[in-house]
Amino acid sequence: MRKILLGAVGLLGFLAVWQLLPALGLVDRHDLPYATDVFGRLFHEVRDLAFWRRLRLTMTSWAIGLTVATLAAVGLGTVVGLVPFLRRATHTTVEFLRPVPSVALIPLAVLMFGLQMRAALVIIVYAAFWQVFVQVIYGVADVDTVARDTARSFGLTRYERLRYLVLPTALPYLMTGLRLAATVALILAVTAEMVIGNPGLGRMIELSRSAGDAVGLYALVVVTGLLGVVVNVVFRFAERRSLAWHQSVLADEATR
Repeated sequence: MRKILLGAVGLLGFLAVWQLLPALGLVDRHDLPYATDVFGRLFHEVRDLAFWRRLRLTMTSWAIGLTVATLAAVGLGTVVGLVPFLRRATHTTVEFLRPVPSVALIPLAVLMFGLQMRAALVIIVYAAFWQVFVQVIYGVADVDTVARDTARSFGLTRYERLRYLVLPTALPYLMTGLRLAATVALILAVTAEMVIGNPGLGRMIELSRSAGDAVGLYALVVVTGLLGVVVNVVFRFAERRSLAWHQSVLADEATR
């Protein structure tokens, strides 16, 4: 309850400062509209069916991109993590490709697929893939040597070692990577729509900017922020539920 109250106080303080900045003339209201105006526009937008259609398009591209990236990263990351030779052979390539900004690949994606959702999916998958891939490699490679030798001495099959030894060790890494990838995928979904022009929240933001509609622009930015909060909360909840047996979660529960 204390955390909830502190969070509510912090949010109210932020909104009060936002409202006062243009009211006191510290910031031009055309650059930073009143918070009441922004949330009034937001209330108007959520009653419009077209808004929900665009939101659905954004979340659809986010979900597809995140799913494809996760499946590819888990499969490749498991294979690379289990084979030390592959881990060493791919290290330099991974460290070279991982820092490449996904936004820089937008012209290439448009050249390959045109102004379609597939171009946005390329950017989303590329950005989310590395978040999960690297975590899976570290998780699979983190299996305790003594535990691995013990499993072999007891005659566990390859599948049993994968299920009872590798998966529990890698699962915390996987859940962390998945939570990070979900946030990154949402950022790139909106960014790709802004740059490529696909229908969605990003396209609405860009149209508001070009029309000089600051109130509408801020209202849509608030929507994307709320989506980010919801995505983070959902994946944190899933992480805690799936790792209820893990020492980190048990220790956190004990300190509450």
